Amino acid sequence: MYTLCLLHFSLSPMEEAIVIYPASMLTHLAPMVEFAKLLLTQHPSLSIHILIATLPSQPSSTVPSPVPPSITFHYLPTVDLLPTSTDLDPLFFDVIRLRNPDVRRTLLTISNNYTLNAIIVDFFCTSAAFEVASDLNLPAYSFLPTALGAAACLLYLPTLCNKFTQSFQHLNVLLDIPGAPPIPSADMPPTTFKGNKLYDVFLDIATNLPRSTGIIVDTFEYLEPKSFKEINDGLCLPDYPTPPLYCIGPLIVNTTVDGDGVPQCIKWLDSQPSKSVVFLCFGSLGSFSVQQLKEIAVGLEGSGQRFLWIVRNPPLENQSLNIDTKVDPDLKSLLPPGFLERTKEKGLVVKSWAPQLAVLNHDSVGGFVTHCGWNSVLESVCAGVPMLAWPLYAEQRFNRVLMVEEMKIALPMVEKRVKELMGSKEGDSVRERALAMKHAARVATSEGGSTRIALAKLVESWKQK
Repeated sequence: MYTLCLLHFSLSPMEEAIVIYPASMLTHLAPMVEFAKLLLTQHPSLSIHILIATLPSQPSSTVPSPVPPSITFHYLPTVDLLPTSTDLDPLFFDVIRLRNPDVRRTLLTISNNYTLNAIIVDFFCTSAAFEVASDLNLPAYSFLPTALGAAACLLYLPTLCNKFTQSFQHLNVLLDIPGAPPIPSADMPPTTFKGNKLYDVFLDIATNLPRSTGIIVDTFEYLEPKSFKEINDGLCLPDYPTPPLYCIGPLIVNTTVDGDGVPQCIKWLDSQPSKSVVFLCFGSLGSFSVQQLKEIAVGLEGSGQRFLWIVRNPPLENQSLNIDTKVDPDLKSLLPPGFLERTKEKGLVVKSWAPQLAVLNHDSVGGFVTHCGWNSVLESVCAGVPMLAWPLYAEQRFNRVLMVEEMKIALPMVEKRVKELMGSKEGDSVRERALAMKHAARVATSEGGSTRIALAKLVESWKQK
């Protein structure tokens, strides 16, 4: 009872606050920080406290900046783990579980000076953090930086797993998932495959999601109306009440490039014709083998299209993803002999990184070859740029099905698709759809739009608790 008093009773009124608990990856942290900023535009008196966690191998997390003074970051202590595994993924979830005492202590400290209304938890942290929230009688909301169709899949996962004894990748069938188009079983996220090292973790996350006070998703209703309707109709949770759903996206990290710091790639785009350049970028972890890089180069040169291509080093030995970004790639050794010289009039290859949002919003860019990571998809949607879907890892194959079959904002990546995207009837159809979604995203985030309405309902929900 003493804990409950700390959180909910005070001799004098205290400033209202919420706590946000992201997972440690930047792709999860950044949209949750943007969500905090969005909340403050509507409720400037609110105090927001963001818990920052790092893995033992990380010295610190990169926190997006700048942020308003009403946002406070609390850095949780690093958890010491025995070196029982060299795999990043299981270690990641071990750290989340072992951080519960630190999360509890931090919440109690914050509650000494604020009236805590709610905690908003990254869905990766749901299973562990809900224990703390329940003990402290604190409303707990789940935040998913994913497509709404992916959220539907996660909610329906326990039901789906009970229907099949075989793992999804061996079924060779189309799966009927409420809130999603028919999904080829092999395109399900690998973490849903029985035998995957994270299968039990994600099944536990899916099982705990219905305990949420509400589910917050980084999308907007007009982009995924089928998912929005069928989740709200309770079809994804046939055995449980569906928590309230709040679509509060698109949450885009706004960055600017100006002054003396304009990157070379932006200057190069300034010299290209309108909508003539296809942009190839595959996320912070996406990379290809040397042989794949050479094949992409041959395809680009053969297409005759103008291009801006971000090339990263091939994966490290025994790694499927590119994690080491300390050394710039040696383009001459990675690409075919003479490629850079032959394509210099039409193409630009950039080492490791480019300001993706600025590139997508540049008038010269007419198409985007993407790995289908959700943050990149939303950035392209908001820029009105049609996509070629080339998934590499995680839930990206699932996202490709949503983007191509349901949202109709992308073409699947196959040979000769670059030319089709940039100049064909099918490419024009996707381009028109992308521009329509750009307009819809602006409407959703404007005063009276669906995102603003969802945000108001969310705040009202925790004030009623």
